[in-house]
Amino acid sequence: MDMPLPKTFDNCQLPNDLAKQLRAPDSVMKLARLGSFFPTRLSFMRVLIRQLAKEGSSVKQTVWSINEDGYGRAVLTINLNHKHYSLIAFTQPLSEENRTDRVIAEAWDSTYVLYDGIPSIGDLERLKKHVPHQEAGRYSDKELVLSRANKSVRLFGHVVDRLAQGLQPDFELVKSTGYLMRTTAVYGNGKFGISDRSKIATRGGLSGPFQIEMLAVYLIREFTHKLVEHIAQQKSPKTAIKLDAKLKRYLGIGNSTGLGMAPFLISHPVLFNNWILARETAVAQMRSKIDLSVEQKKELSTLYSRAQAHLSQWQTTDTIQSNRISILRDEWTKLKTQVELLKKRPFPIDNLIESTSSLSLETQELMIALVLEIGGDEIDDLSHCMNSDTAPRLRPDMRLRSLKTIIYNQFQWALSIDFSKPEENYQFWYTSATKLEPRLGVRETEEGAEKEQPLDIAKRVQNLERTLRDYNDDEITAVFILKYPEFRYIIRRIQTASWAPYSEIQDNLIGKNCRPIDMLRCKLSFFGAAKFDPKSDKWTRITLYQGAPTASELNDSNADDWWLPVL
Repeated sequence: MDMPLPKTFDNCQLPNDLAKQLRAPDSVMKLARLGSFFPTRLSFMRVLIRQLAKEGSSVKQTVWSINEDGYGRAVLTINLNHKHYSLIAFTQPLSEENRTDRVIAEAWDSTYVLYDGIPSIGDLERLKKHVPHQEAGRYSDKELVLSRANKSVRLFGHVVDRLAQGLQPDFELVKSTGYLMRTTAVYGNGKFGISDRSKIATRGGLSGPFQIEMLAVYLIREFTHKLVEHIAQQKSPKTAIKLDAKLKRYLGIGNSTGLGMAPFLISHPVLFNNWILARETAVAQMRSKIDLSVEQKKELSTLYSRAQAHLSQWQTTDTIQSNRISILRDEWTKLKTQVELLKKRPFPIDNLIESTSSLSLETQELMIALVLEIGGDEIDDLSHCMNSDTAPRLRPDMRLRSLKTIIYNQFQWALSIDFSKPEENYQFWYTSATKLEPRLGVRETEEGAEKEQPLDIAKRVQNLERTLRDYNDDEITAVFILKYPEFRYIIRRIQTASWAPYSEIQDNLIGKNCRPIDMLRCKLSFFGAAKFDPKSDKWTRITLYQGAPTASELNDSNADDWWLPVL
C-alpha cells in the first residue's frame, strides 16, 4: 500500500529522499512489532543525559535530614539551562502488610516531588504535610513531578549490611535485581494539582517529551545511592565504605507499570506519530549510508557483543517473554558472522537490517536499535522532532469522497476485522472512578461498557464507513457531522492520519488477543527502559537509568555510552 509521504513533523523538515525509504505504517504499527521495541539513542533518558552532560550540570545535596535508620527528608538540587530543580525526598517506615506496587497503595517507603527552584524551609514544611500522601495531598504550580517508590526487598538491606561491613554487595544479586528502589508512579503535567507541562515546555533542556519526568527519576536514582551509603555509615562508622562506582552505575531505578500507561499512545496520536516518524527517519538515514567509518565499524562490533551479553543477563519469569528471549539469544548469536561481513560491504546498514527480515520481531528490532546506536551526531538532532504542540485536526471542508479515500487507503486493517465474532468485541476500556486510572473490562461478564473509552478505533472506523456508503460523495464533512455528530471524533482521527501516517496502532484494541503489554513496552522503550519483565499481559517491571552515568560522571567522555548496559 502506498502511503502519503509525510513532509513535516511540527518544526522538523523531513527530506523527500528519506521519506520514500521509510518503513510502511502497516508494517511498523502492528502491536506485535511495537511490543518488540528496544531503547535507542533517541530515547528520552538518553536525550536528557546528553543535555545534562553538554551543559555541565551538577547535583548538590542541599538538605539532608535523614536519621540513622534512613528516615527523614532530603533535597538534591540540579542545575539545567541556568535554572535549578530540586528533588524533595521523604522517607518513612513501611510495614510489610502495606507494601505493594499496586496503584491503590496509600503508603510507601519513599515519596518525592520535583520542585521548580530551591525550596525554602517553609516550602519543605508545607510539602511534608502533603507529599507522603501523594494524590491525597495539595500542591502548587511550583511542584512539577510527583512520585513514590518502594525498596527492593531483596537488595536494599543487603547492600546496606555489606557496605557497613566494609564489603561490596554480592555481584550476582546486584546483577539479577538491578535497582535499590522501584517507583510505582511518576506523575507530571498537572495531575493532582501539580504544575502543567506548559510551564516548562519551552525551557531549554526540557522541551522534549517527558524530560521533566525523566529528570525526576534520575534524581531519585541519585538519592537511593546516597541513602544506602548514609545508612551504612550510620550503622558502622568505622568500617563502612562507599558503593563501588561500577555497581552504582549499574543500579538504576525499578518501575512497575500497568494499564494506566497504555491508552496514552491512542489519546496522543500526533505525538505518537512524531516519536515513530523520528525513529523511522533515523533508520532510513542510516540505511542510506553507502559505507561506515572505521570508528563506526569498530563500534558496531563492540555493541553487537554488548547486546549479546545484555541478553544473557535479561531474565524474566513470564513464559511468553522468556521464550522470546531464548529465540532472540539464539538468532543474535548466529548473526555474528553476518555482522562482521556486511559491515565492510556497500550499504552495510541496509544489508544488516535486511539480513534479519526472516527472523523474529525481537531480533529485527534489536538490529534496528543497534544500527541507530552508531549513528551518533548524524541522527541525534532528530530527538528535537519528537515533541508536538499540534492536536488532531478536523477538516470540515473535506469532501466525503476524500474522506472515504483515506479510509480505503489507510484503514483497510480496520475494515478487515469481523466484529460479529465475540472474540473481536471482547473487552472495553474504561477509567476507574476511585483512582482515575485506565482499566479493561470483559464485555459479556462485567458491567460498565456504557462508560467505554474511545479506544475502539477499528470498530468506529467500520461504523463510519457503513454510514458513508449511502451518503453523497460531494457533500462536505461539516454537513455530515451536523447529522451524525457521534462520528466527529473518528473523522478527526482519520483526517489526521492522512498527514500523520504513524498515528494509529493498526490492530484491534478491544479484541481478546490484544496484549496491552505491547503498548506498554513500546512507550517504555521510548523512555529508554530495558529488561522488560512482564508480570501479566497487563503490567510489567522495568529498570530505568541502568548503566547511566551518576551525577559525578556526567562530564566524563563516555557519559552517553550506556545502551543496553551489562555488569
